[in-house]
Amino acid sequence: MKRFPLSKTLPAAFLAVMALGLAGCGFTPLYGPQTVTKGLSAIEVVAPPGRAGYLLREKLDDAFARDANVLPSHKFIYSVQEQRYARGVRVDNVANRYELNLTAHWRLVDSKTGKDVKSGTTSAAVTYDSADQPYASIAAQQDSQERAATELARRIQLELATWIAGKSKA
Repeated sequence: MKRFPLSKTLPAAFLAVMALGLAGCGFTPLYGPQTVTKGLSAIEVVAPPGRAGYLLREKLDDAFARDANVLPSHKFIYSVQEQRYARGVRVDNVANRYELNLTAHWRLVDSKTGKDVKSGTTSAAVTYDSADQPYASIAAQQDSQERAATELARRIQLELATWIAGKSKA
């Protein structure tokens, strides 16, 4: 007969009890109801001009899992504000570390009525190092824009998914 050490079986038993406890309280994952997934995939993203606007649209389309075969129920319209701050300064007073803040002022518009159903402001901040070589500095700045757009899209996705899930319960 093979014996299992108590230190290995206790964590598994604890997780099983916790899972049953959460199910008993009526816990439902955010993406549990299909209304959230369908609601997000029916949102058409309308991007403003510029690199940051384009990057955010790409990330939002991925986050919403946009289904091009479905007529959009809503339009997501936004503007992007980008600010860069010097955060690290070398001895010769030249900045070598920056913070990039990307802020989206957005509104969700019902496609049928044209009325705003939700609006908000969401922002994300990332930092990056600036190299002495011009190309490396540009590449670092562009990478920071992409990372900030990814984080911003994730935050917007969570906010809209929470709103859709709350709306579907009502």
